[in-house]
Amino acid sequence: MKANLPSRRTGLVLLGIVLLGAFLFVIARTGPFAPIRVTVAEVKAGSVAPALFGIGTVEARRAYLIGPTAAGRVLRVAVDVGETVKAGQLLAEMDPVDLDQRVVSLDAAIARAASAASAAEAQRRDALARREVAAINARRYVELGEKKYVSPSVVEAREQERISAEAAAAAAEANLAAARQDGARLRAERDGLRRQRQNVRLVAPADGVVTARDAEPGSTVVAGQAVVRLVDPASLWLRVRFDQGRSAGLAAGLPAEIALRSRPGRPLAGKVQRLELLGDSVTEERIAQIAFEQMPDGIAIGELAEVTLRLPAGKAGLVLPNASLRRHGGETGAWVVRDGTLRFAPLRTGAADLEGNVEVIDGLQGGDRVVVHSEAELAPDSRIRIVDQLAGRGA
Repeated sequence: MKANLPSRRTGLVLLGIVLLGAFLFVIARTGPFAPIRVTVAEVKAGSVAPALFGIGTVEARRAYLIGPTAAGRVLRVAVDVGETVKAGQLLAEMDPVDLDQRVVSLDAAIARAASAASAAEAQRRDALARREVAAINARRYVELGEKKYVSPSVVEAREQERISAEAAAAAAEANLAAARQDGARLRAERDGLRRQRQNVRLVAPADGVVTARDAEPGSTVVAGQAVVRLVDPASLWLRVRFDQGRSAGLAAGLPAEIALRSRPGRPLAGKVQRLELLGDSVTEERIAQIAFEQMPDGIAIGELAEVTLRLPAGKAGLVLPNASLRRHGGETGAWVVRDGTLRFAPLRTGAADLEGNVEVIDGLQGGDRVVVHSEAELAPDSRIRIVDQLAGRGA
């Protein structure tokens, strides 16, 4: 038994050494001291066909909010949502209240003003005739006075009659002018009331489709509030938002590929119709209007759509995956693997496409291998192990 004791101890020591080696091997391979597994890609020559991607909604270029110009109560609404209307068609009508009675009253006032003008005209003619007679008598008595046939007081009396007749004629002229102006004022008031009466009839300004009926008969609305909403279905387009950081090259006239949510498998052709001068500083996006080459059937206002713009391809150069770009030390670049060691290379990049490729302007050479994905954050002294793929990721 004592002879077997050293051999047993030797076996236990060897077993401990084997277990310790296995433990160290496991730590070195999978523990915190293990190398970081990475996938790499080779920088190759090629060209990037840049493209822009954005999400937009279908909107109407020409939409109309039909409402009264003064506060009032809705008398009736003649159309419903979805109906097609023609220009000039009655959409709704406001309660005219006393407008009709006020028009009748003004008609009577205008007739009275016309009678007053006729009376003033007759008075004017009478005053003119009296003035003519007074002038003739005054001339006659002046001649008689010069011949000493009548006394000077009689001549002065006839001159006074002439002056009074002229004043009466001027007053009659003024009364006639006032009567005519009063008639003109009343006619203008009547025309204004008739226009107000016409304004209570809400008519379609253009051909379109009713999209909303915001008030019902009996509702009280204020000036400018919409009773009926109308859009021109031929003016539908997309209001699309693009990332400002990738919007270089965005311009009017670019062809667009439109995928409506209601028909994702059937892309539609379009083009950039207009760029809005005002961007969104909160979301850092630019806004563009995309017009359809051919208006699709069954399109709905407010429907979402995915829009892709294809920009002209750039010159041939070096291309690497966009996923390999990293930020390190305040610079943008990529981790380059050379002879099994890591080096961070600051890069100057250009255009990017929707397939995940980016153009390299400066900082790399053809054939360089760059890290695409890594299990952990990399540093210049990191130990790495190149694998074909990471868990859940392709190379």
